[in-house]
Amino acid sequence: MKKHNFNAGPSILPRVAIENTAQAILDLNQTGLSILEISHRSKDFQAIIDEAVALFKELLHIPEGYHVLFLGGGASLQFCMVPFNLLNKKAAYLETGVWAKKAIKEAKIFGEVAIVASSGDKNFTYVPKGFTIPTDADYFHVTTNNTIYGTELREDLDSPVPLVADMSSDIMSRPVDVSKYAIIYGGAQKNVGPAGVTFVIIREDVLGKVERNIPTMLDYRTHIKEGSLFNTPPVLPIYTVMQTLRWLKGLGGVNEMEKINQQKAKLLYDYIDQSRMFVGTAEKDSRSLMNVCFVMKPQYTDKEEAFLEFAKSKGMIGIKGHRSVGGFRASLYNALPIESVKALIDCMEEFEKANA
Repeated sequence: MKKHNFNAGPSILPRVAIENTAQAILDLNQTGLSILEISHRSKDFQAIIDEAVALFKELLHIPEGYHVLFLGGGASLQFCMVPFNLLNKKAAYLETGVWAKKAIKEAKIFGEVAIVASSGDKNFTYVPKGFTIPTDADYFHVTTNNTIYGTELREDLDSPVPLVADMSSDIMSRPVDVSKYAIIYGGAQKNVGPAGVTFVIIREDVLGKVERNIPTMLDYRTHIKEGSLFNTPPVLPIYTVMQTLRWLKGLGGVNEMEKINQQKAKLLYDYIDQSRMFVGTAEKDSRSLMNVCFVMKPQYTDKEEAFLEFAKSKGMIGIKGHRSVGGFRASLYNALPIESVKALIDCMEEFEKANA
């Protein structure tokens, strides 16, 4: 039976990236060595990381003055690296969900944190609008896509202070005006690769302005200077990132990818909106293209487990909602084919006809 992978992360990857990575594990470029055993100082790996950086810059049209880094520690380490490097006295944050709250918690270690707006009053089912960014903040931090609640900020804000964005779950899903950001970071394991590597896009001129001493490994300047090779980087995940970005470029890049993602999301949201059994949880003007969150209407909540079992029997993987909110979540990341979305809709429709 064909499996349809809706996991929220680690998540679906392009088949060609998986196959090429598998081949590289056996033999990298006919060197007789596995990608798992080559030196990160070798010419073979330098070519890999150089291409991965170049593809990031090309696909997102990253302007001069920015660096692309590949680091360890996940986006969670960036929650503290950002304030460590940028926060002198005060930072501003937009609170839109669990990951934003985690980032805020870390920033408070380093100085004052102003929460400019929060959607916590409605369980993070919308993205706040009409807020004012304090001009005395050292930076303003946003989480562009909220995987748990299915909301997304799809505009590049104008900020009077350096703008920092956690784009773990929607990077490369749409065009981004990188010039509006000081730092964009995220875990790779949604749209650009497997778990184990973190991307950081950083404008160098925002660094070197804090008064504190920064440990060597937590100083962005260390990794800029050494080209992400200060210590041994996650070699295998970076290789898969390169392969994934090659695939994306072959599709036509992020502009084409956005069209595909909009089409996938519209199909599923349109079905949910007319359903007698299912209902979306995010407010319509804040809906994520990456993570579609929905529940059963009150009269059908006793059928949730039955639906999950039915969906599993039809090959649907990873549609159970996050434990903190329940319900269901279908993650429609770049590599998920539209056929999988149609299969999920067929599955939901069949269950609804039999049970509603």
